[in-house]
Amino acid sequence: MSANASPTGQQPTATYDSAFLKACRREAVPHTPVWFMRQAGRSLPEYRKVREGIPMLESCTRPELVTEITLQPVRRHNVDAAIFFSDIVVPLKAIGLDLDIKPGIGPVVEQPIRTRADLARLRDLTPEDVSYVTEAIGLLTRELGATPLIGFAGAPFTLASYLVEGGPSRTYENAKAMMYGDPQLWADLLDRLADITAAFLKVQIEAGASAVQLFDSWAGALAPADYRRSVMPASAKVFQAVAGYGVPRIHFGVGTGELLKLMGDAGADVVGVDWRVPLDEAARRVGPGKALQGNLDPTVLFSTREAVEAKTREVLDAAAGLEGHVFNLGHGVMPSTDPDALTRLVEYVHTQTAR
Repeated sequence: MSANASPTGQQPTATYDSAFLKACRREAVPHTPVWFMRQAGRSLPEYRKVREGIPMLESCTRPELVTEITLQPVRRHNVDAAIFFSDIVVPLKAIGLDLDIKPGIGPVVEQPIRTRADLARLRDLTPEDVSYVTEAIGLLTRELGATPLIGFAGAPFTLASYLVEGGPSRTYENAKAMMYGDPQLWADLLDRLADITAAFLKVQIEAGASAVQLFDSWAGALAPADYRRSVMPASAKVFQAVAGYGVPRIHFGVGTGELLKLMGDAGADVVGVDWRVPLDEAARRVGPGKALQGNLDPTVLFSTREAVEAKTREVLDAAAGLEGHVFNLGHGVMPSTDPDALTRLVEYVHTQTAR
């Protein structure tokens, strides 16, 4: 167990008093903390330079490279938290699945999971499978000092969607066909993925991550009743598995306005909100006892500086009455975003919310 997390929930003073962790715990903050999903990525020229010629999944297994990429936006933008550079399919690759991230497409699975026999390919994840993660987080936490590091993983539903479809999908017809047509196989698949996901998050927390985010990127494709019955139990299992560490648990999905309360009820301390629902309305839906994260539309950053500030002001005003607020985009940074726009956005939020 690292000094950065323990089963009793103790945290080191270095990151414990950071604005980010205070906001996650719904405590008073010196300013609204800011970080961005996909902040360490294709919008940064320095990222493109260090990644040149290195396939995505390989780059996730090189501790020194992971460290450099994770630190780049912290140096450039002065964000309040770093997010570990990895990919949601890394643990699946680590247990031996034949998959790759193809440029312009995304994760592609050579042999999709379609039958009960296929479940045998999903073995347990061990810390040794992802030793490069432990090494990278050790390097990172020494460099980051008082800046918290967010670990992350893909949620069971989103991972299952990739595995059953064989790649990205707009309709999820194969995944939903299994969910509706063979609910026991579906439940067993998600339960297996919950164990793998929980193991991946535990590795990150024990190595020194100060918080974790579960990305259920595609959960917005589900009706609330289907989510509650067929998805929520697996996500809840993941959150429960890491509850004893005492680190904040963030839950995020896209197009999940109808699911916000359920995503909080699954066990999150912080619920991520995309740009479709104002934060004051999101707070009403989620209910008390949760911090919220979000939720500027990422495309606003392509507009004028005045427009960015005006829309940011709307987000901050909607968040004014929240118990805790972490400023973020409503989804990831888009690749062609001007990095200077992000730097200015961080400065604007910090200045406007200084207490």
